[in-house]
Amino acid sequence: MSTVEANFDGLVGPTHNYAGLALGNLASARNAEQPSNPRAAVLQGLDKMKALADLGLPQGVLPPQERPHIPTLKRLGFGGRDAAVLRKARSEAPGLLAAMSSASSMWTANAATVSPSADCGDGRVHFTPANLATHLHRAIEPETTARALRAVFPDSMQFVHHQPLPAMPQMGDEGAANHTRLCTSYGAAGLELFVYGAAGEEGPRPHSHPARQTLAASQAVARLHRLDPALCHFAQQRPEAIDQGVFHNDVVAVGNREVLLYHEQAFVDAAAVCAWVRGGLQQSDAAVQPCLLEIAAAEVPLEDAVGSYFFNSQLVCAPDGSMWLITAQECEENPRVLALIRRLVQDPANPIAGYTAFDLRQSMRNGGGPACLRLRVVLNASERAAVNSRVWLDQSLYDHLRAWAQRYYRDRLVLADLADPALLDESRTALDELTRMLGLGSLYDFQR
Repeated sequence: MSTVEANFDGLVGPTHNYAGLALGNLASARNAEQPSNPRAAVLQGLDKMKALADLGLPQGVLPPQERPHIPTLKRLGFGGRDAAVLRKARSEAPGLLAAMSSASSMWTANAATVSPSADCGDGRVHFTPANLATHLHRAIEPETTARALRAVFPDSMQFVHHQPLPAMPQMGDEGAANHTRLCTSYGAAGLELFVYGAAGEEGPRPHSHPARQTLAASQAVARLHRLDPALCHFAQQRPEAIDQGVFHNDVVAVGNREVLLYHEQAFVDAAAVCAWVRGGLQQSDAAVQPCLLEIAAAEVPLEDAVGSYFFNSQLVCAPDGSMWLITAQECEENPRVLALIRRLVQDPANPIAGYTAFDLRQSMRNGGGPACLRLRVVLNASERAAVNSRVWLDQSLYDHLRAWAQRYYRDRLVLADLADPALLDESRTALDELTRMLGLGSLYDFQR
């Protein structure tokens, strides 16, 4: 295949911890203040990446961010040397220290929205880093995310890098977790489905949890990427689903190629979404039959969908064109979800040929499943050749990254450890070595 959908997974950072920072994320809240295992977390993510690479899928690696983020703590009034900054923050504002230490950049589905060159008016791949304006611990990510994306996708003839949208409530943008591309083939012009939580103060919106993605932000991204309005659709999430823990659309829907798999409580107007998908794909290629798979709440209640993160599975195509579900082990542990997976795989009316479950428990306990960990980027042959070659995962890079993680990552971390200056030194040493390994240049503030 000359055009492929590549996955770029975020490496879990050395400060992976459970601080319960994400409002509306039930797993994050449920596991707050529990000990974490950063080493296990990064190795679990690497094992998933390696398995997909072995399946023949192009698999890239994106770096974690510098944490604790001392520059932001200093902007917030904590002065002195780094050790003093950490000590004061732990004493005076432990919640701020936790926010500045979050390893949430591991969930690269929130890193950016990406549109392939086949969809964009100038024939280049477009990236818009998400502003992640809803939560402080994520709102500090976009600047470094933008640097990382430019280092991984450096060729301006092939790639366009936009600035994040203004970080204000009306422009809340959470990236690809609320964006799905459907197509008849990866190289053909596709349909871009943008899902938002709120359209404004007057429209329907959730009551107890924030609507992280706004309609205005999704529309702005579509304009920046020079997308054909006829090939875009803006759908609203069910507000009551957000209040039940569906903080991103990828908790209740996943799409790939001609398949859209979604929970019946995913959208305010699912019929309109399906009609648009059918019409758009059939107009693109009448020989391709759209596959719209609605999962009834009677089969899998929303509570089970959120608890297992079934819809946060990756839906991928192997080189032979067969489609596979990449799920978390929690899906096998839920009888209703496992029965659903078996039904889908055995049903000849859809192209899903099989599934593989992975142990991602360290990420899952913080509210991130397989699809949270990856950013999808469709690339033709010339674009793929223009990617920083050192970020593609092969056996050699996998071995080096495992050894790197074993050398620098702790196997137990509690919130009190975030004030340990040794943890900051360990993290910076690890990230400095990683940037050299991946050829990313001076990516972090401490390197600049």
